[in-house]
Amino acid sequence: MNLVIFGPPGAGKGTQSSFITKKFKLYQLSTGELLREEIKNKTELGLRISSIINSGDLVSDKIVSELIEKFISKKEFKNRIIFDGYPRNLAQAKNLNNLLTKNDQKIDMVLKLSVSLETIKKRISERKNLEKRKDDSEEIAIKRYDTYEKNSKPVLEFYKHSGLLKVVNGEASITEINSEISALIEAI
Repeated sequence: MNLVIFGPPGAGKGTQSSFITKKFKLYQLSTGELLREEIKNKTELGLRISSIINSGDLVSDKIVSELIEKFISKKEFKNRIIFDGYPRNLAQAKNLNNLLTKNDQKIDMVLKLSVSLETIKKRISERKNLEKRKDDSEEIAIKRYDTYEKNSKPVLEFYKHSGLLKVVNGEASITEINSEISALIEAI
């Protein structure tokens, strides 16, 4: 089974992805991690990525697509992936479908952790007392939330029309969210 998880920054995607990967023995695909791995291994692609990043540019969708295809084509990951942070736009969503189809796979479910901006702001203010992160400011949180909402809307509509989208109450406790997600996955 392949899953995609969405949610604004601060929604708990990382926490839930960790839970899902452990409980259902899936592999978390993080594009950032794939990029770092290529750079660390000094592959030909890694050197290109390093050069792009060092010049201050963003890595193209084409390169990200190459990395994703390399990952999903490995036998040990076949139909055992949770996509976290990808796709970020409609073109990437369509590309992901094509890559999965090419590798005899598909997306089985798209989870959206639904969380209000007020809850995100509250979580950030609580988190400030525990672990200070550079991105823990209300101003940054609002900007990131708005960017997420704007960019994810067409992608979520795409998955909704495909019948794959399941909205989870991201305002609940971590345990309640775990239970809701487990029930959805087990029903596949």
